Amino acid sequence: MFSKLKNDIPSSIVVFLVALPLCLGIALASGAPLLSGLISGIIGGVVIGMISGSSTSVSGPAASLTAVVLSALNQLGAFETFLMAVCLAGVFQVILGIFKLGIIADYLPSNIIKGLLAAIGLILIFNQIPYALGINGMEDGLKSILKSAHSLSVPNFKDIFENYSIGPLLLSLVSLLIMIFWEKTPLKKFKFFPSALFVVIFGVVISQLFNLLPEILNFDMEHMVFIPKVTSVMNLLTFPELSAIGNYQVWVVAFSIAIIASLATLLNVEATDNIDPHKRRTPPNRELVAQGFGNMFSGLIGGIPLTSVIVRSSVNINAGSETKLSTVLHGIFLLLSVLFLSPFINLIPLSSLAAILLFTGYKLASADLFIEMYKKGWNQLIPFIATVTAIMLTDVLIGVLIGSAVSIFFLLKSNYHNPFFLENTKIYSGETIRLELSNEVSFLNKAAIRLTLWEIEPNSKVVIDATYSNFIDHDILELFEDYQNTFAKEHNIDLTIIGLKEKYDEKAHLEYVNSIDSTDKRTLNYKEILEILKEGNQRFVASRLGDRTSSHQINAIAKGQDPMALIVSSTNSGTSTTLLFDAKLGELMSMRTMGNIINEDLVSGIELACMQMNIRLVVVLGHSNCLATLGAIKMTKKGKNNSISSQIQEYLSLQNKSIEEINIHDKAQLNEVIHKNTQLSSDILVQKSNYLQNNLKENKIGIISAFHNNETGEVIFDDWLKNEYLSETKNKTQ
Repeated sequence: MFSKLKNDIPSSIVVFLVALPLCLGIALASGAPLLSGLISGIIGGVVIGMISGSSTSVSGPAASLTAVVLSALNQLGAFETFLMAVCLAGVFQVILGIFKLGIIADYLPSNIIKGLLAAIGLILIFNQIPYALGINGMEDGLKSILKSAHSLSVPNFKDIFENYSIGPLLLSLVSLLIMIFWEKTPLKKFKFFPSALFVVIFGVVISQLFNLLPEILNFDMEHMVFIPKVTSVMNLLTFPELSAIGNYQVWVVAFSIAIIASLATLLNVEATDNIDPHKRRTPPNRELVAQGFGNMFSGLIGGIPLTSVIVRSSVNINAGSETKLSTVLHGIFLLLSVLFLSPFINLIPLSSLAAILLFTGYKLASADLFIEMYKKGWNQLIPFIATVTAIMLTDVLIGVLIGSAVSIFFLLKSNYHNPFFLENTKIYSGETIRLELSNEVSFLNKAAIRLTLWEIEPNSKVVIDATYSNFIDHDILELFEDYQNTFAKEHNIDLTIIGLKEKYDEKAHLEYVNSIDSTDKRTLNYKEILEILKEGNQRFVASRLGDRTSSHQINAIAKGQDPMALIVSSTNSGTSTTLLFDAKLGELMSMRTMGNIINEDLVSGIELACMQMNIRLVVVLGHSNCLATLGAIKMTKKGKNNSISSQIQEYLSLQNKSIEEINIHDKAQLNEVIHKNTQLSSDILVQKSNYLQNNLKENKIGIISAFHNNETGEVIFDDWLKNEYLSETKNKTQ
């Protein structure tokens, strides 16, 4: 944690500068005391930062929870009662993490997530209008505006706009323009000086300047941030109302906070991991536990709920953070600012924070997002709109549930189109209707299959082909049984079912593997390519081959060759290397040589392939019961030497043995000779090529020998060839 101080200390300062106005602004948008936002930021940095398994994620009060907090405060009344709900939400999150439910975010459709964020953006915009306008009698104006965000009633905008203040209004407009055009100014280059911080400093200067001008431009106290002067840490704290634990509404609010905060955290952490230059993986269940302890602690001392937040996390990464120390330090800096800088914080105008949050709200609910969802089709747009509308009219949890229900309807509807392929086939006995099932057939496909089968005309010939299905739900099997035993007989349908297994294991799902994209292939190193080959061979051995649709593969190689590995194998190998590694057309290049003998022409061909086609992995592949090796040994024993036996003798001489000692009827001994001969061939390949030696030393190319067992289909890969070993082997063979 302390290994990268030169990176983490500067980045922590940048994150602190960004987090300070956001903590205040989100507390403001949530209708909570401003100090509670700073407390959450401190806990998010120090407590969660210490427990979390993420090196770059930053936690704190989040815009995604503003609607939940605002609604909960209105529902529960007292802030202390709400703090009890925050504590319970933390307990729920710890339980979710302990029971390894960190995968829940994977099951929420992206259109629902985007609808959630868009709704939060719209609510943020509604909530900040009174502060941006500088309305006198702020509390009444806020309640009137919020009424429009959560009910069908329309507020009296006339009364609201009659009470606006010129100074705060001008400041919020100018601040918004600064936020909008910031990226077009030279200031964007200074990552340590974000636009939000500039707006805050600008607001402090302008508000003080306006107070020296005519009264119409003045800022009243109600237009400014107010944090009581803190003389000790204990003055920061507000404790929860423990007796509220018996209030069922507290439990409902706690559950809502736990679910939304957990989903937001898991999604933000996934996004943070994607932009981490080191591509480190955050353990999702540990993150839930960390967030749970953070929210428990936040509720105990007066903070609002918190999550991992992508804005602060991305700033942290862009500022050069390497470890979690940056996150922890930013929390400490927030604590010091509260203890010693509260008089300066109180100089910040609320309209400056409102401008920041109005800009954030628009980014979450931009017109481009609605246009994007429209272009994706009704099945994406309608659940999205349903989610946005439901959250605006009710609350976040109910809105997400309604949006999810609408999304499930479209999911069920789509299953009418994808569980099988139907065709009429002309064969010698007449026309046959063939229904080919997909890789996985679940109960969701039941309605579509039943509709198709029950509409088949009487006296038809039907073939149900389950050959390529790795999983068929029990409900579907019962459907086939009913159709075969009842409907087919009553309607004189000649039914044949082929490829059906006696039992289907739910864990034996096929992992669909299509051709690797050309761009992706070029970014793989030889170790990653080796893992792909190993996984492909495992699928081959387990009879779980990937995409068998030839048109997909033909399209993948239509523009030319772009292989990622070269397989040098024996000419009499009975298995295609493409099939052996479950690869697709164009992913592997093959060269054949009798008995794995490496000659000058073969070396030249391998060098050319590596140079021209960016080959990063060369596999010298032998196989059991090699007839070429067996024949060469037999010929040698009859006094007829050949290149294969000469190479074998080279290997045997290192062990003070000769070919005459080999028992050709001992299959295990023969396969050992074949295997060792393959290893020697890989040594000789490197010895004969300066090009391969140089690239091997620079880790640009990997070279490995392997042995294919023809009886099991398994490929056993040997150790990597090391440069020291090559030199030693070369000296011995010479």
